Amino acid sequence: MNRRELIVFLGATVAQWPLGARAQSSQVPVIGFLHPAAPQSFDRLVAAFRQGLGEHGYVEGRNVKIEYRWAEGHMDRLKALALELVQHKVALIAAPGGSFAALAAKSATTTIPILFVAGPNPVGVGLVASIAQPGGNATGVSMESTEMLAKRLEILRDLVPAGSKIAMLMSSAFTVEKFEKDFAEQNELVALKPGTRKEHERDDYDQLFSTAVKDGARALIVSADPVFTAQHQRIVEMAARYGLPAVYPWRQYVADGGLVSYGPDLAEAYRQIGRYAGRILGGAKPDRMPVEGPNTFELVVNLKTAKALGIEIPYSLMAVANEKFE
Repeated sequence: MNRRELIVFLGATVAQWPLGARAQSSQVPVIGFLHPAAPQSFDRLVAAFRQGLGEHGYVEGRNVKIEYRWAEGHMDRLKALALELVQHKVALIAAPGGSFAALAAKSATTTIPILFVAGPNPVGVGLVASIAQPGGNATGVSMESTEMLAKRLEILRDLVPAGSKIAMLMSSAFTVEKFEKDFAEQNELVALKPGTRKEHERDDYDQLFSTAVKDGARALIVSADPVFTAQHQRIVEMAARYGLPAVYPWRQYVADGGLVSYGPDLAEAYRQIGRYAGRILGGAKPDRMPVEGPNTFELVVNLKTAKALGIEIPYSLMAVANEKFE
């Protein structure tokens, strides 16, 4: 068979392939990405997610697409956004913005794999059947613990005078309420709870912070609830306005002007669900992929904010800080 005959033969063979097979061979998988916050402060974390995907050979824009849905702090939009992704026929949904986002995705589909970065009890809130054997269509990373809250309290007590009254901004949401309520009562902290709504206006926080200061609070712990993470810039602004030294759960609070944060490295958690996404695209099943815990932790300090508050960061904290903003 000469070259011309070979080309004609191959052309005829391709023409006889079923249309579905040809479409499938060129189809690029689509990942849904669902988050309760706005995208502006999450570039670093989204990049970490892409890096995890890349470890399994998937590169956005080359052999995988990502459909992003951001709730912009409006938690009541999550279910509708999750349904949009399901209707888009995504291969999986990454929902790294806490339990609310993951539960919204889970309410939208029982078959599409879901990857979460969620709070302390994914079993209790109904995301998975167990940590080791998730069952169902969801798995991911579980982040928070009482030990981390205790460490944040210890850090804050090193920053303010002994005996200072400390307020704790905590959620009334069912996903974390008892977990944080027990910690606040055990440590005799003043609990600040914005109410049962899943989103809050500036005046809500203004009233809470004003009441806390009038009641004698001289410092603040902010819990890891995604409602607060989605509106972290507003909370940082209020802490500055009322002159409250505050310890936060995540780095982005401090990057946007908060005083100190201590908690798991969120970038590593996003990277891990990126790796899980790559494995699922390669054929792995989420029901057999155990929920993981955080591997690394970070202490981040904003020296400019400390100076504005008239606080000197102890050498013991400076020596172990992973990152310092000046």
